[in-house]
Amino acid sequence: MISSNKRIWIWITQVLGYNTPKVRRIYELYSDINDFYNGGEREWRFCGIFSQNDISKLRNTDISAADKIISRCNELKYSVLAIDDEKYPQCLRDIECPPAVIYVSGKLPDVDNRLTIGIVGTRRATKYGIDNSYKFGYALSKYGVATVSGGALGVDCASHRGSLAADGVTICVRGCGINASYLSENAGMRNAITKKGAVISEYPPDETPRTYYFPARNRIIAALSDGVLIIESGIKSGSLITANLAGEMGKKVYALLGNNNPQNEGSNERIKDGTAIPVTDFMDILTSFDNLYATSDKIDFNNLSLEDIEAVPVKGMSNLKKKKLKNNLTSTISYEKNNKKIYCETENDNSTNEIKHKENLNLNTTAQSVYDYIGNEPVHIDKIAADLNIPVFKVLASLTILEMKGLIQALQGRRYILK
Repeated sequence: MISSNKRIWIWITQVLGYNTPKVRRIYELYSDINDFYNGGEREWRFCGIFSQNDISKLRNTDISAADKIISRCNELKYSVLAIDDEKYPQCLRDIECPPAVIYVSGKLPDVDNRLTIGIVGTRRATKYGIDNSYKFGYALSKYGVATVSGGALGVDCASHRGSLAADGVTICVRGCGINASYLSENAGMRNAITKKGAVISEYPPDETPRTYYFPARNRIIAALSDGVLIIESGIKSGSLITANLAGEMGKKVYALLGNNNPQNEGSNERIKDGTAIPVTDFMDILTSFDNLYATSDKIDFNNLSLEDIEAVPVKGMSNLKKKKLKNNLTSTISYEKNNKKIYCETENDNSTNEIKHKENLNLNTTAQSVYDYIGNEPVHIDKIAADLNIPVFKVLASLTILEMKGLIQALQGRRYILK
């Protein structure tokens, strides 16, 4: 049953629209939103929040519009969180323009008391971007981190699917109604997300996407995340809006090191100007939190394979090879957030941890060449690239795979050695 408070907040969105600072001012001024509604036009005029046009809309917009939305939510089994609900995330209340209501399919995790990382990037991701988006989503989820993204093609859905493969919790923030048919190719993914995580939106269930909804949506991704990772972002990419908002909110911003192609111009620029922390591995993110402690110093990645990642739709591409990712991690981390210590544990499935023979490593050609080259003496990434005549970005991708498999060790100064 959706409460009368939620009914009023939904009505307010129908009057004032979305992404407005007036929602926060109303919330701060009225401890009971019923007082605001029942006070009528006299109350609205003297509260000092609204323009004459706003007051006219408040007077002329019937609350039956909210009742229709509530009926639709009940039909679709969506829950609604209003800004004055106990379970509404405090991290959203704190932003300048908090959503008056959030529509939820699934179960929104307790983001105020759990480590959350947003993963964003281009819809036109390269294979390198897809592999790493999937890998970061997978590995972070194995450590109990909740991932957040926008459900778009390319980087977004690769990170969501990586989290799903790890049986982790991920949050998809839509720039339209949850039930909108937009990006039907990801419908199965969104349904899977609701089994452990949530698909959410500030827009009513069937609201179709509009261009300006997506930049507004990005403030929610930034607010829900303790840190935001950019993977392959063009110089004018919407993912940079999310990163900028996260920085303004005091969140950590990371960027995956990439080559000089257009997909990396934006993320590389953030690294160069010092507004993003460069990363090559998910542990770079975990170790950047001073109050996060990992109980496992060494994790077995021998069973990890990036050769079979599930097909991820990318804008402008339709035939990516289907792949799967599997791994067994045993790890426990504790993380202090809002003065509370949070423990996240994962267990392996008792699979064998024996080191695979070189011929059974299931590496691609480039990764195999890099692995064959590295010996028991530290070698710099530039020398590997030069001696093998392989572009640095491809060497970096291969090194990441080898490191995740537990075959090599990264040393300071971008040097590598066999384990």
